[in-house]
Amino acid sequence: MTDEKTALTRPAAKLTHAGALIALQAAVRRAEAMGVPQNITIVDEGGNLLAFIRMDGAKLLSRETSLSKAISAASHRQPTSRLDPALEVKLAIASGGRLTNLEGGFPIILDGMCVGGIGVGSGKGSEDVEVAQAALAALGAQV
Repeated sequence: MTDEKTALTRPAAKLTHAGALIALQAAVRRAEAMGVPQNITIVDEGGNLLAFIRMDGAKLLSRETSLSKAISAASHRQPTSRLDPALEVKLAIASGGRLTNLEGGFPIILDGMCVGGIGVGSGKGSEDVEVAQAALAALGAQV
């Protein structure tokens, strides 16, 4: 019976709210050091919101793009901006607008398992990437 149950499940690591807050704090520190206010979103592996902040002065609508970046990265298990540009519009439509190819989204991969995603938006693409990478570094996640 144990072998049958084992075939029906698999072990899964989960990003905790404490882990999400460590990543969020590291991202905020980097954004503050850069002088670039950001929207920072952290989701679990299923795209469920774990942590979010809109720093003072961050662009309002970038709140939506930061969420889409986090969900896209977690869903595809790869950084945003790596999708085939020919498929961008089709994928966005198929996902109800949740999928984006904008820079600034990364999967959170710990010990080879994707446990979530981070999305950063409000700066230039390279600034969003730098802030997200600071969060990943704080968790010891793969980039």
